[in-house]
Amino acid sequence: MIMPSVAGLVKVEIKSDHPDAVESGGLPMRICITGGSGFIGSWFCHEYRKRGVEVVILDLIEPASNLPHERFVHGDVRDLEAVRDALAGCDAVLHLAAAHHDFGITESTFFAVNKDGASVLCQAMDELGVRRVCFYSTVAVYGSASPPLSEETHPEPESHYGRSKLAGEKVFEAWTLQGDDRRALIIRPTVTFGPYNFANMYSLIRQIDRKQFFQAGRASNIKSLSYIENIMAATLWLWERAGDDDPFAVYNWVEKPDMDSAEISRTVADAMGAKYLHIPLWMALAMAKPFDLMIALTGKNIPVSSARVRKLFVDQTKFEADKARQRGFTPDISLAEGLRRMVAWYLEGGRDQSAQWHQPPAEIVRRSRD
Repeated sequence: MIMPSVAGLVKVEIKSDHPDAVESGGLPMRICITGGSGFIGSWFCHEYRKRGVEVVILDLIEPASNLPHERFVHGDVRDLEAVRDALAGCDAVLHLAAAHHDFGITESTFFAVNKDGASVLCQAMDELGVRRVCFYSTVAVYGSASPPLSEETHPEPESHYGRSKLAGEKVFEAWTLQGDDRRALIIRPTVTFGPYNFANMYSLIRQIDRKQFFQAGRASNIKSLSYIENIMAATLWLWERAGDDDPFAVYNWVEKPDMDSAEISRTVADAMGAKYLHIPLWMALAMAKPFDLMIALTGKNIPVSSARVRKLFVDQTKFEADKARQRGFTPDISLAEGLRRMVAWYLEGGRDQSAQWHQPPAEIVRRSRD
């Protein structure tokens, strides 16, 4: 993934009325970003460079040629030798490497990467004296729990992804309980979007652009979202203010106020000057039936299915993030503005780029150094 103009797009201004707010306290001198070649990691690399922090990337994927970093370690987060190499000289870790795709990953691989990888990381941090880590978990840990879904909600994950991420959280919690100034910040984001992301929001924008999108039914279901510049700013703000009173701190991040599916689609279409059809929900579900059969027969990840119609236009994903805001953080960018910024990037060249999806291998990739 080439990010030729991210440095020009990233502008994080942290605002707070909280009495203990500081400008840049707690910044590391050198940070290791696991999964730093990916979407979220790339944004952090640019931001840390602006702040004068040295970055070491640990990833199985080569970073883009223009991605700022001091060193790249080609390695697997499950491989202790590679992790040791990447953490040498670092005083903090931003742990983004994960197994997270819906298709093609076994339960054992989810847990090997998301739980065992956390254990390997903790071992390496102890060996090298690193005492600060931020772990990107997920709101999928809440699963079937009853709303409101806040940090106080008892997790009830249903998917392998959610269960393995929660297991990873518990690894870091146990690590902090050993004391000796160990601190872990856990961020639980919902679907995160923004320029240079090619996942769900990109698909929606592209479908509207190609006149392949229709709204099924009222689409009044809430879809909590996270915009990349806001979640990055929130993470940095919270991490720089982490104190001794809460060595294991958990925060959700979602944009507020929420939008429903109809509002999201309408905001994207308005930003593009586009229109789309509205059809009854029953008709959309009927049209998806042949694709359901193809998925059942082939096991392939086909982008159209009745499950996806329901996911987009019926199923609600609403989460709360009052804790970060009560702590004093205020995001700069509204959800609508975030959508408009992604549309602007798409129209300026994003539509001509293609994503390369990478899944973690079932077996550990033993280290090699670049």
